[in-house]
Amino acid sequence: MNRPACILWDWDNTLVDGWAAIEHGLNVTFRDFGMPEWDRATVLARVRGSLRDTFPGMFGAQWERARDVFYAAVRSCHLDVLNPMPGAEAAIAAAGAIGKQAVVSNKQGPLLRAEAAHLGWDRHFAALVGAGDAAADKPAAAPILLALAACGVQPGAHVWYVGDTALDMQAARAAGCLAVLVGGAGHDGGIANARPDLAFDDAAALADALASLARAAMPGGR
Repeated sequence: MNRPACILWDWDNTLVDGWAAIEHGLNVTFRDFGMPEWDRATVLARVRGSLRDTFPGMFGAQWERARDVFYAAVRSCHLDVLNPMPGAEAAIAAAGAIGKQAVVSNKQGPLLRAEAAHLGWDRHFAALVGAGDAAADKPAAAPILLALAACGVQPGAHVWYVGDTALDMQAARAAGCLAVLVGGAGHDGGIANARPDLAFDDAAALADALASLARAAMPGGR
């Protein structure tokens, strides 16, 4: 396993658990449109693409009204229900000892940046790129390339993009970066479906691996 020069992170279910707000926002929107609500398992299984890529298919010509309802509901609670994933803070700290890092998420950019600031994590990242910030959202390469430009790093296998879904792995490959899965992707067809280049059981295991790589790069490191 080679030491990366730059580490890019997905956000939801990789570094943070913000699903309560997403579930709330979706179900408020579904109620407004007279549609069946989703339980947490369904949300985890179905939420992948950005809102601008998924809502037109879900709500048709009324998708922009649905967008406004959803974002209002999410903004009402997302900071109150936000929690770091186990091991995430240690993983961020270990990555910081290796090189630059940034976040690339399909969460709306302003929501993403508000959450990072709320946790006090924004200082760790050269960029926090969310949905709508680039010309296209994941799985397109555009948001990853935007984040790398902010880091001053060219794409390649020396860049790790860390996420929890097959879509994240697709985005990493589209940008020419190493696709790194955290968690077993049990909500997304498992590791075989995600096809990562590297896989770690959880953020704590990833933190241990990054810390080991950082130590190995030090004089006399082992």
